[in-house]
Amino acid sequence: MNIFVVNSGSSSIKYQLFRWPAELPVCSGMVERIGSAQASISHKVFDARGQVAEQHQTQPIPDFEAGLREVVRLLTAGPEAVIPEPGAIAVVGHRVVHGGAFFTAPALITAEVKAEIQRLFALAPLHNPANFQGIEVAERLFPQARQVAVFDTAFHQTLPEYAFRYALPTALYAEQRIRKYGFHGTSHQYVAAQAAAYLGQPDARIITIHLGNGCSMAAVRGGRSLDTSMGFSPLAGLVMGTRSGDLDPAVLLHLLGPLGYTTEQVNTLLNKESGMLGLSGFSDMRDITQALNAGDARAELAYEIYAYRIRQYIGAYAAVLNGLDAIVFTAGVGENDALVRARACRDLSFFGLELDEAKNQQRQPGMRDISGPNSRARILVIPTNEELEIARQCAALL
Repeated sequence: MNIFVVNSGSSSIKYQLFRWPAELPVCSGMVERIGSAQASISHKVFDARGQVAEQHQTQPIPDFEAGLREVVRLLTAGPEAVIPEPGAIAVVGHRVVHGGAFFTAPALITAEVKAEIQRLFALAPLHNPANFQGIEVAERLFPQARQVAVFDTAFHQTLPEYAFRYALPTALYAEQRIRKYGFHGTSHQYVAAQAAAYLGQPDARIITIHLGNGCSMAAVRGGRSLDTSMGFSPLAGLVMGTRSGDLDPAVLLHLLGPLGYTTEQVNTLLNKESGMLGLSGFSDMRDITQALNAGDARAELAYEIYAYRIRQYIGAYAAVLNGLDAIVFTAGVGENDALVRARACRDLSFFGLELDEAKNQQRQPGMRDISGPNSRARILVIPTNEELEIARQCAALL
């Protein structure tokens, strides 16, 4: 069974094709800068031993449909074709960021499911519209395939009510469903399972730390999410590339009142102009690291704030879990930025965490244990694979 996993962003498409039940992808790739004359496509084809044939091209891609059509061409044409025609795809699995309280598991996409995803646009305005567009385009390009939505929020539906409720009037929860939902669920679920298997402890107490342009943490015990840093929207919690993370709600009142901001301006400020961009002038950690190494004081402060927030949540989630067996760094920054890991693990000896700095500096593929010899809890770097987790959930559903 060919399962094609599509992760649709506002200007990107990330994809993998699996010939299930094999978990090594047949091919994978990324389309970036959609809408630009300088859009790029990176496409990799894997053989049975995992060796790679790569293609890279730059070309105008005016919209999402044009990008996915180019991906279909790469899948079906030329010497590196992996399927004879689009009809060979049996299942298309879609990452959908917000499933609200309605979706607690993957769902076969129907008109009713699409309507619910649309209804949630306001709760994830940067993500759900792009995810929905990916579904609609895939339905046209793969009309014979079953389309499945896998929701970032579903993994966190195990949060107890005392963890997901806000201290607001009950009617706002009962009638408007204002509560904590949490995000990055497929990533947290995948790396937590990998960590538990490595530890040989099915009931392990694990803190997962997903650090990309968006950042979140989760407290996981026995494969169940007990708390997570993102909330009603992906804006809450850690400092992120362009998002503020946690702040006093009175700041919003001050912006909307005395400072005269509109709600649209506040939304743009908090989602697109804050975080590391607001603190340092850069949203990409590679640029911030370069500025830090050049002695930029704003970059230094931004790094400290970023790491300090992670340490705060480690302490809080160690209390939630009543102990700690491992912490896991994952996603682009978590997997690749040794300085972030070092600063995030600083001054945590109370929790039995000791980092081995030499191991932390090493770069190598796959899972790494970067714990010091006396660390009572493991410090792990585990590459996330949201596409594989989505494929697994599609296969389990069908």
